[in-house]
Amino acid sequence: MEEGIHMEMNGVQISESGRTSAVKPDTSTVGSRPAGQTAFDRLLQDRAREGLNFSKHAAKRMNERGIAFDSQLMSDLEHAVEGARKKGARDVAVIGAQGVFIVNVPNNTVVTTMSQSDMKERVFTNIDSAVLM
Repeated sequence: MEEGIHMEMNGVQISESGRTSAVKPDTSTVGSRPAGQTAFDRLLQDRAREGLNFSKHAAKRMNERGIAFDSQLMSDLEHAVEGARKKGARDVAVIGAQGVFIVNVPNNTVVTTMSQSDMKERVFTNIDSAVLM
């Protein structure tokens, strides 16, 4: 593991420099749910408890593009995604000062990111919603 990493948040490690990397989620609590719950109920509860996740691709892009990440950004992203979820969004572009985060809402997963300087074409495909942060 890389030195300087001091925090893990929802599957993303945050270093002192603001760089990120993907981490496998902890599955040690699987099977410790009450017996009366269905697999779907457990999945929904797990998703709600886990918060926003980052795909390996998204974590790699954040590192490559130098997108600084902290707990405030995570909170802002989660709030934006929750607002999109309430409106029925499935794939949303969350646009903020740090960059754009493409999020698959049903899976609660950031699938890719780009910094403001990387948006040369300014065209987004395969989304159904956008949220400004």
